[in-house]
Amino acid sequence: MGNAIENLKQAVIDGDADAVSKFSAEALESGAAPLDILEKGISEGAKTVGEQFENMEIFLTELMLSGEAMMAGLDVVLPHIQAGDVPRKGKVVVGTVRGDIHEIGKNIFKSLLVANGFEVSDLGVDVPTSKFIEEAEKTNADIIAVSALMTSTLGGQKDVIDYLEQSGNRDKFIVMVGGGPTNQEWADEIRADGFAETAPEAVRVATQLIEKRRD
Repeated sequence: MGNAIENLKQAVIDGDADAVSKFSAEALESGAAPLDILEKGISEGAKTVGEQFENMEIFLTELMLSGEAMMAGLDVVLPHIQAGDVPRKGKVVVGTVRGDIHEIGKNIFKSLLVANGFEVSDLGVDVPTSKFIEEAEKTNADIIAVSALMTSTLGGQKDVIDYLEQSGNRDKFIVMVGGGPTNQEWADEIRADGFAETAPEAVRVATQLIEKRRD
């Protein structure tokens, strides 16, 4: 049982989706608790990958592969976890702004969020401003995370915040922004609550923002 979880962790680090699926299933079959598989296998692997990326020990391509591998493991394990078993950190709505069809960074962020106990609603790409707010309202989300990967679409992040302010709902949701052309100066300018340069850092920021709001 222990070997399967340790192998699972290593498969996540290696970015081997097939091996992650295999070892997730083996761990379940051997009687390991689904929550242990998630926390000691997938999440620990995700943590290691995040640290490696931030220390520039691996490249974006490897981070992407690990993100896909994490999702493969979650697909196997999550159906075996009962509602309430995992201490949920919060609910996040993620998406890429209208006019932008890039989703690599968003998908990695989503994978890490799920692996770290967040409930995620992924709206995909080319998302209209109003859709972010509608989904956040529907799911009672804590955070709206808005991705933009092109300079020409950065304004879509500001549009989400302006929409919330104009509707009187700005204080209802934490708004995080990210993506290649995004930086702290831009986040401050549009009055976003949080910004991060990397997906692992963004998960930490999301956790801190929710904890601060609940204090």
